[in-house]
Amino acid sequence: MAVSRIPTAALSLKQFLQRQKVLGLYRDLQRTIRKVPLEPDRQYLRDWARDEFKKNKTETNPDVVRMMITQAHNHLEDLRKSLALAGC
Repeated sequence: MAVSRIPTAALSLKQFLQRQKVLGLYRDLQRTIRKVPLEPDRQYLRDWARDEFKKNKTETNPDVVRMMITQAHNHLEDLRKSLALAGC
């Protein structure tokens, strides 16, 4: 009998792709936060983003994760619009 080389904890393709979306969104959020002009505001946003992503990292329901990705995209777009209006 052949033994599978895939670890039992391996992600499915859908899970892997969703994870990549989440990580890309986190990176985009951090890059955008770097453009905030005031350091206290940058630090607050950095801490907020880190806490939100850490708080939800154990979520496994794909529908809930999809909803959180949508909400994070909305927050990111709001931040980008605010920075554009501020001329940053």
